[in-house]
Amino acid sequence: MNTNERIKADKPIEIWETRDGTWKWKVFKKYQKPKNEATNPYARWFCGVSSPFTYGSDELGDVYVREIKMSAVQTYAEVI
Repeated sequence: MNTNERIKADKPIEIWETRDGTWKWKVFKKYQKPKNEATNPYARWFCGVSSPFTYGSDELGDVYVREIKMSAVQTYAEVI
């Protein structure tokens, strides 16, 4: 992503969800290439997260990639 581009809350690049649908991560920015993420336990994505604790709205912030991948499945990927 070009540093001049703005993140659009209605256009995530990926969406990950728990199997029961209670948690959803909308991924807006990835900081590393997948190869580097695989070897970095602290790799993170900038996400909008909705859960039973957010009461219908998304909370924005960085989330560790490993935490998302351990508990969710990818349900959407942006077609480039």
